[in-house]
Amino acid sequence: MVKIQNIAVLTSGGDAPGMNAAIRAVVRAAIYHNIGAFGVRDGFNGLIDARLDQLSYEDVSNILQRGGTILGTARSERFKVQSEREKVYAILKERKIDALIGIGGDGTFKGLSTFSKEFDFPVIGIPGTIDNDIHGTDYSIGFDTALNTIVEAVDKIRDTASSHHRVFIVE
Repeated sequence: MVKIQNIAVLTSGGDAPGMNAAIRAVVRAAIYHNIGAFGVRDGFNGLIDARLDQLSYEDVSNILQRGGTILGTARSERFKVQSEREKVYAILKERKIDALIGIGGDGTFKGLSTFSKEFDFPVIGIPGTIDNDIHGTDYSIGFDTALNTIVEAVDKIRDTASSHHRVFIVE
């Protein structure tokens, strides 16, 4: 087993509340264990285009309250092409990155799995989707916040309907 000296973290697909907290946790844990942490800009497209920046403790300070993801995110048709994944593997090797962590949903996990199998490259997937549709997880990052936001909105609509002595239909 190879000692991990540098990792890269990316967010992919739709953003979800809590992604910044996950990025922060990954980076700070890596730094604590003397592992270099790189952030990938705009998901798998950022990997293909070699948009990786080393992240420090300060880079992930004061991001917990921010929505979205500080790294940016995108869905990537390009990563589905094997020659693009080969390019990514070469970039990661050139940058001496030993493992990849992806935060996202089903598409992110499929991309990570394919890449890992093709190149025998260590990956970790952190479920981050408001859909909560990742097999084998009880709750994904973002699901609880999304659900509570919906409940709050429906409660407010109910209050307004009651004030006007009306019935509102939420579709």
